[in-house]
Amino acid sequence: MNSNTAATAAAVSSRQSAGDLSRLLTARMDRLPTTRYLWVLVLLISLGGFFEIYDLIFMGYIAPGMAKSGILATTTATFFAFKGFGAFVAATFAGLFVGTFGLGFLADRYGRRKVFTYSLLWYSVCSAIMAFQTSAEGLLFWRFITGIGIGVEIITIDTYITELVPQQMRGRAMGFNQAIMFVAAPVAAILSYWLIPNAPFGLDGWRWVVLIGSLGALAVWVIRRPVPESPRWLARVGRNADAERIVQKIESRVAAQYGKALPAPMPITAVKPATAAFSQVWLPPFRSRLIMLVVFNFFQAIGYYGFANWVPTLLIGQGITVTKSLLYSSIIAIALPLGPLIASTFADKIQRKWIIVGSALAVIVFGLLFSKMTNPLPLIVFGVLISLSGQFISVSYHTYQSELFPTSVRCRASGMVYSASRVGAMLSGFLIAYLLHNFGVTGVFAGIIGCMLAIVVSIGVFGPKTTGLSLDEISP
Repeated sequence: MNSNTAATAAAVSSRQSAGDLSRLLTARMDRLPTTRYLWVLVLLISLGGFFEIYDLIFMGYIAPGMAKSGILATTTATFFAFKGFGAFVAATFAGLFVGTFGLGFLADRYGRRKVFTYSLLWYSVCSAIMAFQTSAEGLLFWRFITGIGIGVEIITIDTYITELVPQQMRGRAMGFNQAIMFVAAPVAAILSYWLIPNAPFGLDGWRWVVLIGSLGALAVWVIRRPVPESPRWLARVGRNADAERIVQKIESRVAAQYGKALPAPMPITAVKPATAAFSQVWLPPFRSRLIMLVVFNFFQAIGYYGFANWVPTLLIGQGITVTKSLLYSSIIAIALPLGPLIASTFADKIQRKWIIVGSALAVIVFGLLFSKMTNPLPLIVFGVLISLSGQFISVSYHTYQSELFPTSVRCRASGMVYSASRVGAMLSGFLIAYLLHNFGVTGVFAGIIGCMLAIVVSIGVFGPKTTGLSLDEISP
């Protein structure tokens, strides 16, 4: 055998061994019973995401404070106006687009844990700088830079959790993750209610809301250090000894809490795990998944953030005063962490695609009712129901899109499709401001309903089934 033939044979053998190891690790991870240790891992990752959601949600609540301080206007007469709050939303999601689309490959190349850690540090520093800006230009620039770190963080969290927990726990784990993260919503709302009408120590209240998120994220950066690297990623890059060591540690901790011998791993599936180069996401079956998720993400972002980021302003549009709108929107925000907890009770029992479709239809119904109300009680009730439905969508699709691509390109592919939501959300600021200015709250919900219908078609018609399948079976 010549040297070239020997080298080729060695490379093939290495790839086969890597594939066998990956499937063996998957079987060992998927057979683990659900114990406190696994929930703690999800909790620690979710704490990092808490401040990402805090940052995204507080946009809607600080809008009246920014308008009061004169740095930005709430609504504008022209569609693209860079002195309005719509530009602040656009700058946020432009940064998120760069983070998800342009930098999604980082976690596939350098590891979930490392990118997860440093993207939060990026967010903390840049957000603190943004809080002290005094011009619209400076505010928008640093908002854009902050958004880049948030974008990288979000897609890494989804992939990280998907790869660390067994298959029968994926939906519930993402529900728990979203519940922890969205506790940030009522926190941001209540802090805004307390701080925005005031200026503690001479600093505008909205600036305090931003700074609190920045400082809290630094604390989380320290306490989440015990979370291990994804063993699936380690096996994929050839760090087999590290992957084995981490899986043994996880098995040991789970067994100690389980109190008896762990179940035997399921037989290794005959389907080999996909280890394709990124270019192969343009080939079947991944191409249709990519296109379907791009369409879905674009429209869900407009619909979701069109409500979540504008709740106080929409309430004002329905005749509620500024102070009371902040109070009522704080009540509505309580639904944001409750929604994932409720969703976790059925997330692994019902096909995820049908949860998304059903929840989108619910947003349509409740949105129509919200737009016709003027009394506080029904406004709050339908606002809560819209928020709950939106959270059911969020829990399901964060799990769903992470399942649909192989480990080797999971973060990058997820980042590509997720970046479409950043484009949609970026446009949502201008679109909602324009619709609100010209057509009122009814016009806003007409736009949101159109987006929900696009979700129903894209996922309901073209989305594959994933619930109950291993990651290797979903990505053959």
